[in-house]
Amino acid sequence: MRIILFLSLILNAAVALSETLEGYIVSVHDGDTVTLLLADKSQVKIRLAQIDAPESDQAFGQKSRQALASMVFNKNVKIEKETVDKYGRTVGTIFVDSIDVNKEQIRQGMAWAYRQYLHDQSLVDDEEMAKQSKIGLWSEPNPMPPWEYRHSRKGQQQNAPPLNVSTAVEKPSNNQCGAKRYCKEMNSCDEAKFYLNQCGLSRLDGDGDGVPCEKLCNSR
Repeated sequence: MRIILFLSLILNAAVALSETLEGYIVSVHDGDTVTLLLADKSQVKIRLAQIDAPESDQAFGQKSRQALASMVFNKNVKIEKETVDKYGRTVGTIFVDSIDVNKEQIRQGMAWAYRQYLHDQSLVDDEEMAKQSKIGLWSEPNPMPPWEYRHSRKGQQQNAPPLNVSTAVEKPSNNQCGAKRYCKEMNSCDEAKFYLNQCGLSRLDGDGDGVPCEKLCNSR
């Protein structure tokens, strides 16, 4: 009986590890995070496994996002799921037909091989080839890996002097996920960005370029 139970556990683990998701990419948040729309209309946030793209406010952050969007936005994809991270995102490898999108981001010089979570060493070779070719982020002399950038930014925040109470109080926001759904309901570009980035309302960004409600935001 114990042997049967043990084999059952192994089989269930193998099935979980080999789970494949299919659907359309409806939003590209940055160079390594997207939102997948499943057949049942539910949405799943996907973190590309084994790679780390520049943060949005880093050099090549937006270019990395655009490169990813050009490969996956509004396309039917398959995702080989590996795990779920501490933020609740599904971590996996994205395939468009036979193209390994995670690997392509590294080959195009739009992401690093994420050493901390790496299990495919060929990604390091892809990164080295992009570096030698000086393409993408490697066209700059000393690009900072995003994990170092996040660490330095965290340190700056911790070392920042405390704010005066009188200056720290801000006008409370009335924004609440679910309250609005369409561009015509937005009163400002900042409000539209809140609903896109915080609430995942991807319909506000029809072309997947990260700018919601183009008429509203481009008129500023």
